[in-house]
Amino acid sequence: MKLTVTTFVTLDGVYQAPGGPQEDPSGGFVHGGWSAPYGDEDFGRFMTGVFEHAEAFLLGRKTYEIFASYWPLHADPADPIASSLNVLPKYVATTTLASADWQNTHLITGDLREEIVALKQRDGKELQVHGSGALVRWLLREGLIDTLHLLSFPVLLGTGKRLFPTDALPTAYALTQSRTTSAGVVLSSYERSGEPEYGDYAEDERV
Repeated sequence: MKLTVTTFVTLDGVYQAPGGPQEDPSGGFVHGGWSAPYGDEDFGRFMTGVFEHAEAFLLGRKTYEIFASYWPLHADPADPIASSLNVLPKYVATTTLASADWQNTHLITGDLREEIVALKQRDGKELQVHGSGALVRWLLREGLIDTLHLLSFPVLLGTGKRLFPTDALPTAYALTQSRTTSAGVVLSSYERSGEPEYGDYAEDERV
């Protein structure tokens, strides 16, 4: 399976609490819910398309708890997002949860890298990460992300948890598609292409 990350981010790189004020107010964050005003039909179609490729989910503890408190109560068989999340396997990276009641949930409490590599070696479509900012930062450090769907919202907050760690593994990605919703969200998809290449403009005769 490919490991695919779908993440919401502001123009200044904040990922904290995009869906509502109570998602993550830690650190005195007062801007929760910054993505909600941009959830138009274009955005909904893109997200539905992403979930259609899911084989399993890899989630951080906070995102898992947010999802587990909502989606089991909205189990609409006609909703592809609800159906995927409620039925497909969910693997939770945690050092604090001892048990989980949501259907088909598995806790990863051992060596996280080893477990994820083993999951990626299984047959199937995509092992998807949604939200889970701290987990995504770790995956960037470890170089384990195959596909990155970066949803950039036209808002700048100034404060909040930043997505990209300063110690991320240097990695090159190829842009495979980019579009803009009617509300102004830029939906960009990147595939990992290897290590970055470097050059020098001073030596480039085309410049």
